[in-house]
Amino acid sequence: MKRQFLLKASRLKVIMTFVTIIILGVINYSYADNISGKVLSAGSPIQNSTVTMYSAGTGAPVQISQVSSNNYGEFTINYSKKSDDVFYIIAKDGKLSDAINTNSKNSLTLLTLLGNSFPDKIVINELTTVASAFTAAQFIDGESISGNISGLKIAALNAPNLIDPATGKWGKVLLDAINSSQNVTLSSLNTLGSLITAYATVTDDNWRGRFLKACTPAGGTEPTNTLEAISGIAKSPWANPAELFSLFDAAYPQPKDGAPRFAPFIPYLFYAPKDFALMLCFAGGGIYSAGKLCLDAEGTLWSGQNWMPGSQSGVLNGLGGGTIKVTSNGIPLSPPIFGFRGNRVDGVGWGTAVTKDRVWIGSLSGGIAVMDFEGNLVAPESDFPMAGKTGNLMGIGVAANGDVWIADGTNDQMLFFPKGEIRQGIIVKVEGLKSPFGVAVDNQNRVWVSNSQSNTLVRFSADDPSKTETFNLGISVRGVALDSKGNLWVASNASLNFPEVPIPPGTSIMKQFQILGKNMMENVTATNTTGIVNMIRPDGTQPNPSGYNGGKEINVPWGVSIDGNDDVWVGNFYGRGVVLMAGADPKGRSAGKNTGDVIHSFQGGSLQMVTDVIPDAAGNLWVANNWNVPEAVLDTNPALPTSTWGGGSGIVVIYGIAAPTRTPVMGHAQQP
Repeated sequence: MKRQFLLKASRLKVIMTFVTIIILGVINYSYADNISGKVLSAGSPIQNSTVTMYSAGTGAPVQISQVSSNNYGEFTINYSKKSDDVFYIIAKDGKLSDAINTNSKNSLTLLTLLGNSFPDKIVINELTTVASAFTAAQFIDGESISGNISGLKIAALNAPNLIDPATGKWGKVLLDAINSSQNVTLSSLNTLGSLITAYATVTDDNWRGRFLKACTPAGGTEPTNTLEAISGIAKSPWANPAELFSLFDAAYPQPKDGAPRFAPFIPYLFYAPKDFALMLCFAGGGIYSAGKLCLDAEGTLWSGQNWMPGSQSGVLNGLGGGTIKVTSNGIPLSPPIFGFRGNRVDGVGWGTAVTKDRVWIGSLSGGIAVMDFEGNLVAPESDFPMAGKTGNLMGIGVAANGDVWIADGTNDQMLFFPKGEIRQGIIVKVEGLKSPFGVAVDNQNRVWVSNSQSNTLVRFSADDPSKTETFNLGISVRGVALDSKGNLWVASNASLNFPEVPIPPGTSIMKQFQILGKNMMENVTATNTTGIVNMIRPDGTQPNPSGYNGGKEINVPWGVSIDGNDDVWVGNFYGRGVVLMAGADPKGRSAGKNTGDVIHSFQGGSLQMVTDVIPDAAGNLWVANNWNVPEAVLDTNPALPTSTWGGGSGIVVIYGIAAPTRTPVMGHAQQP
C-alpha cells in the first residue's frame, strides 16, 4: 500500500513537473506566429527586397527568418517569441520602379525596430528607418543591432512615438499639439526620409558619394548603405548638417515660382539646421518646472516639480508641485496637476533621488517623502527623526552602498540616512556649508557638496564629517556628477568676474532665486554669457582651475550628468538648451577633443530654460524645462497672457545622442 502511494506520488510529481514546464513555456514562448507587411520607398513597392527578421540582445543578433518581397512589396514572416525578445526587421536591396538604379544590389537598406509587442501588419519605409535608427542609434553597428536589454527595450518603445510601424506614417506623439508645431522634429525627420529616397532615385553617383561621406559619424567610418548612413547621422547629428541640407536642396530643388519642392515627405526643412537631432516633448502627470531628473533601473523618470501646473506661480507667490513619474517612452503615470504628494511635500527644488527600490524627495517645505515605485509613501513623516527641524531641502546624493545624504539649503546642514534607513536618519553639521545644493558620494565614501551661496564646494569623509576640504570654483555652485573614474564635474551659475549681489545667510531658496534671477536678467545676454563647468580629480587637483566656458557656449549652467563614454552633459539654463562637453579622457566620438571642449550645443523649440539633463540606458537624453518666461517668474505683477508660463513646460527627450548609461545613478557613472 505504501509502495503504491509512493508510486502515485512519484507519477504525480512527474506530471506536475511536466505541466510546470508547459506553463513556463507558454509564459516565455508564444506559439508560432506571423507578421506581414510591405516594403515601400516614397509610397511605391520595392520588389524582391531581402527581408530579414532578427532578435537583438547583448550578443550578436539572431536571425529569425528571411524572405523576399513580391512584386507588390509584400512579405510574410513566421516567428516564435520569447518574453524578452527585441525584434527588428531589415529590408535590403530590391528593385524600385522609380529608381535610376534598378539593380537589386542598390544599397537601399531600410529598418523597422519592433521590440516585443507590435502589430500583425507593418510597413517598412524611409520614415521607419529614420525613427528606428535614431532611437537605436547607440546599438547599431553596420546592419547589426545589439546592446544592453534594458536600453534595447527603451529604444523599441520610443520608435512608435516618431513613426507608427503599422502604417509607416507619423506617430501619435509626433503629431500631438506640442510636438507638431513647437519643434522641427517633424520637418527634420521628413527631410532625412527624403534623403533616403533620393539615394535610390537620383541619377548622380557623385551625389550618392557625397551623401555617404556626409553621414559619417564622429570617430566612425564612412557608411556603405542607407541604414548605416542614417544611423551615422543619428550618432552625430551635429557633424554635417549644412552639407546634408545642400544635398536635399540638390535632390529636390526649390521651384523658381515658390511652389513646394517635389520631396516625397512634407513638411521639410526650409533652412540648414544646426543639427539633425530629433526631440520630443512630453507633458501631463503634474509636469511643470521640473528640477532634478532621476531614472530608475527600468528607465522610468522621476522628478520633483517646483510649482503646480496651471498656477501663476513664481518666486513671490507659488503653489508647490509634486513628484512626477513618466515611463521610459514618455507616458505620465503620476496624478494630473498634483503629481505624487505626501509628508508635507509642497514644491521640490533639487531634491530628487532614486535608489534600487525607492524614490527620495526633499521638499522646499522641509518635508521628506520616500516612495515605492508605485508612488506610495513607505513611511509617515513621524518616522523621520529630524521632522520639523529642517529648512528648504535641496540635492540628494546616493552612495553605491545605499547611503542617502540630503542638503538642507537654508540651515546649512546635511541629513544622513545610513543604507537608506529612514528611522536611523541624523542631522550632520559640516563646516563650510553655505546653502548646500548638489550632493554626490564617491567610491572612497567621500561626500561632495556644492554651495549655492558661495564660490566653493566642500568635500568631507562620510566616516568623519569633521575632515573637510574646500575647492574654489565659480559663483553660485550648483549641480555635481561623478564620472566612472571618480572625477567630479560641477557647474557654477556665474563666472568669478560676474557682478555679485549679497544674499543673507538663511535666505529661503525662492528668495535666493528672486535675487539671483533679477541679477541675471540685468547682466546676462546671449553674447554677454556667464558661468563655468569645473572638473576636480579624485586627488583634489583641477586641470583647469578657471573652469570651462565652452567658448561662451556655456551660459548659466545648472545640472551636469555623465554618460557611458564619460562625456559631460550640461543643462544650459540661460542658453535655453543642452551642451555636450568632452570628458576627462576624450575617446570615441569625443576623440581629438580636449577635456572640457564643447562638442555641440543643442537648442530647439521644445527646449526652454533647462536645469537638468540625464542620459538613459538607450542613450536618450532627458531634459528638464525649469523656467520659460523669466518675467512671469520674477515680476510682482506679470502679464496675464504669460502669467502661467513662468515654469518650464514638459520634459524633453533627445533621441540616441548620448552613450548609454546605467540607471539609477548611485555614486559614479557607469555603463549599463
